Amino acid sequence: MLISWIMSLSEIEPKEIAQRPVVAVSPREPQFNYGPASLNSDAESPSLLTIIMADGSNGVHRAWWKEASVYQIYPASFKDSNGDGIGDIPGINSKLDYIKSLGVDLVWICPCYKSPKVDMGYDISDYRDIDPQYGTMTDIDQLIGGLHSRGMKLVMDMVINHTSDKHKWFKSAISSKESPYRDYYIWKKPRIGENGEKLPPNNWLSAFSGSVWKYDEKSDEYYFHLFAAEQPDLNWENPKVRQEVYDVMRFWLDKGVDGFRMDAINFISKDPAFPDAPVTVPSSKYQPGAMYYAMGPRLHEYLGDVGKILKEYNAFSVGEMAHVFDPNEIIKVVGFDRNELNMIFQFELTDIDMGPAGKYSPNKWTPRQFKNISKKWQVFMQENDGWNALFLENHDSGRSLERFLNYKPELRSVGAKMLATFIGLQSGTLFLYQGEELGLVNMPKSWPIEKYKDLETLNYHKQLLNDGASQEAMDIAMREFQKKARDHARLPFQWDTSSFAGFSTVQPWIDVNEDYKEWNAEAQINDPLSVFTYWRSIFDLRRTYKDVLVYGKFELVDPANEKVCAYKRSFRSEVALVVTSFSDSTVSWAIPQEFRKAGKIMLSNYGDVKELQAEMVLRPYEAFLYIFHN
Repeated sequence: MLISWIMSLSEIEPKEIAQRPVVAVSPREPQFNYGPASLNSDAESPSLLTIIMADGSNGVHRAWWKEASVYQIYPASFKDSNGDGIGDIPGINSKLDYIKSLGVDLVWICPCYKSPKVDMGYDISDYRDIDPQYGTMTDIDQLIGGLHSRGMKLVMDMVINHTSDKHKWFKSAISSKESPYRDYYIWKKPRIGENGEKLPPNNWLSAFSGSVWKYDEKSDEYYFHLFAAEQPDLNWENPKVRQEVYDVMRFWLDKGVDGFRMDAINFISKDPAFPDAPVTVPSSKYQPGAMYYAMGPRLHEYLGDVGKILKEYNAFSVGEMAHVFDPNEIIKVVGFDRNELNMIFQFELTDIDMGPAGKYSPNKWTPRQFKNISKKWQVFMQENDGWNALFLENHDSGRSLERFLNYKPELRSVGAKMLATFIGLQSGTLFLYQGEELGLVNMPKSWPIEKYKDLETLNYHKQLLNDGASQEAMDIAMREFQKKARDHARLPFQWDTSSFAGFSTVQPWIDVNEDYKEWNAEAQINDPLSVFTYWRSIFDLRRTYKDVLVYGKFELVDPANEKVCAYKRSFRSEVALVVTSFSDSTVSWAIPQEFRKAGKIMLSNYGDVKELQAEMVLRPYEAFLYIFHN
């Protein structure tokens, strides 16, 4: 299908680029194959063999996973196949053609292992089986086969910082101090207070409010949990624990899984002294202690062992690394020659609206700060042979339209496309969260707290009530819930206009957004002006012009501008100018002289920009891509 925003570059430099495709390649056809079979038809085709080439002109290492794009699925909310109101693996299997049509290369599914689901599956009770709510191991085998037959690959979530308290290891560990599994977890004696009372071993704050320590009366010890009390942390100091984890990884890789997203991976090594954290939130009994567990002393040792397994299987890897904003620390994980992880999710950009008291405190920020954070990571990685993971949404956040824009319904489509342009044409592996390709938004502001389901939000709300927070504080928190709560991303996927948005035939586990009759996949997939089609064009452009859009050098343009976020990508003689306006009103912007050359508008979120003007009048949230040759 011809995509209206993409035009031929053949008029620019015919001798250099006339051989390039003049339109986006159909995403329904295989785009590229990884491994030696794509270079030599007689070669064997092992799973995910990395192709690495040093390119002297830009000093980059090429790798298949750098050029790939990833689609993230939250299984409970994607598609219900059996009418129980909860999404499942067969539901995902029924929609593989939809995912393929988008033009992505890998599918990452959030945890579907056996779990009590206190934290929606991130509390695993059996690493080697699928929760009956989601299906069976046969369904997973079919998912692997279905993706592979369509030229896509599967990435599974690997949660190895903690288990469920219903895991057989922990059930044994808490049953007796003599259990062989006792040291699989972290246990400490109580501290004794001034009045003889038993207190947690330190003052660290849990991610879900309260202390990171849970008292076990039977043994008179506390166990450690960074997240919910039902999610005890594994003790990675114990070599038996490490071996158990490595065996689990091999189990899934041997089944044909192509890699892992590693949850909270930078938390697996803690400061063994477990000191008190400094008091940075005076109003709180417990304090943020990330400085003692976010990049612990043995982290790189552990990740080196993980990396050896990943390299053995040529597997894809991305780690979640919260609370780490120092590039010099992160490059130790993702440096090309480090052999730890391919890339990591760091959250400096997407946490920009979070205040000093945490996620649900407000913070004012500017587009200039937003683009400067992107510049920081783009430039650092290109200068230090590292790699970025690009994203604006995931299963743990509110929708980007309502977090990063002054959201207005009439600007929803162009706003979604502008954000796609801003993040999608940077250097890094691009991650798209389910529904982001449709421009889905948060639940209505009219929905009360009773509509929310997530443990993180509900615990925070409960803590405020218990602390006797003022009405003003409660109102501030509710406004922040309406922007950032994890539930927003977990509403059922909006497939069509039928009951429950085509997600299920019955009332889903969480309510469907009220806008589904207008905003759904069926309405967008064949619409050349839809958000879906725009995202597909971005994937096609990254694939067709990968030299400049994947490997090209990044530079901010007009960095002092407070409303226009523009950047330049360059590779040899090829130059791409990406312009995005973060203003909900008209902005005049003078095109810098270096870009006033013959070229082509390759992407325009309004769909009608044909050429550059010396002075561009940018409409609300306007975005475009211009490519030319020096």
